[in-house]
Amino acid sequence: MAMTSAAPAVVVIGSVNMDLVVRAPHVPAPGETVLGSDFRTIPGGKGANQAVAAARLGADCRFVARVGDDPFGQTLLTGMKAIGINCNHVNVTEGVASGVALIVVDELGENAITVASGANYRLSIEDIEAAKPLIASAKVCLLQLEIPLETASYAIRLAKSLGVEVILDCAPAPDPATMPRTLFDADILTPNETEAQILTGEPVAGKREAKILAAALAEHGARQVVLKLGEKGSLIFDGHHFEHVPPFKVKPIDTTAAGDAFSAALAVSRAKGMSLSESALYANAAGAVACLKFGAQPAMPTPDEIRTLMMRSGNEPAA
Repeated sequence: MAMTSAAPAVVVIGSVNMDLVVRAPHVPAPGETVLGSDFRTIPGGKGANQAVAAARLGADCRFVARVGDDPFGQTLLTGMKAIGINCNHVNVTEGVASGVALIVVDELGENAITVASGANYRLSIEDIEAAKPLIASAKVCLLQLEIPLETASYAIRLAKSLGVEVILDCAPAPDPATMPRTLFDADILTPNETEAQILTGEPVAGKREAKILAAALAEHGARQVVLKLGEKGSLIFDGHHFEHVPPFKVKPIDTTAAGDAFSAALAVSRAKGMSLSESALYANAAGAVACLKFGAQPAMPTPDEIRTLMMRSGNEPAA
């Protein structure tokens, strides 16, 4: 299905962090001290990353979130507004620190991340209800799980009741024993293999197991699954049929926000009317482009960057 020309309305509900990033030869083992370099403070948080990516990819992006009443919060909020994100429902939380993420990136571009949630865990059901008109006017609602699970669960139910397609990026994957089953009511789940393994308890090792993971998520209630396979591309399962969507080969510099670029591109392309297969291919390209720059939000791709990579790989973009 060809995409329409109008800017699609995408509402992102999620987290905002300031990333404290250090490059190091390798990620420290328990008890090990590693001399790093190139310390930076970079705007991040899965929700904010995806909102930035959606805006850069041409969406009319609206964001529902919370920041603290500290300098990080003001910097984060100012930066998102400057990009053109509708931040009318990004609330400043008094007496609470903004979320932060401590990130070590190794020489291969792989990373280890520890998050202190701060104001992100004050995002409430009341905040979602207050944003109901904003959600109702969107084509797609995109969520992640760096906010309270009950808030995410309520947002999914509300968006679906309003006829808005819901995409849930299952990161970080919650404990299945305490996870609200309502999270599986999202129209599309986009976990990576590790997250899918946590959610289902299934092993991860190769293509066959990836299909088992996707099918197991469907058995839990997911209507459609787009399983992120990293350098192997992605796998679609609609409850009946599997489709492997090929990857785009790049030499990664930093993989920190590749998954966020993927999910945002999937949401924007779905909002523009692309099929799930076309959307997953576009999302694969977006995730690959995001690996070519250091940091989270600075690495979020533009349409031209995605188009160049797709055409270089022999794929004509649908956009």
